[in-house]
Amino acid sequence: MTKYIDLLITDDDLTLDVAVQPLLISDRASIAQDVKHLVRESGLLVQIIGERDVDAVKTILNRIETLVENDVRIVPGTARVTRTDVETIFITADTQEYGPVEVTV
Repeated sequence: MTKYIDLLITDDDLTLDVAVQPLLISDRASIAQDVKHLVRESGLLVQIIGERDVDAVKTILNRIETLVENDVRIVPGTARVTRTDVETIFITADTQEYGPVEVTV
């Protein structure tokens, strides 16, 4: 049974099918998309841009991790946030019902 349903967003726009109808995603994919949008809308990504102080970067990454773990659909203690390069942050976490999710922002 599908519990979570959302519109699929690609490149900040609705994704449409051949009949020009919005595509839907559900459950784990919906949670992953919500996590990505939550992090983007938090403003923390803007704070990390150009930050050279290693401790400040770690603090921001910890804040992102906490933000993700505050989602009730995420298992507490499972979120991991890694800055793979200056432009990419990789987030993993386990959902309560659907297994692991991975998000790149």
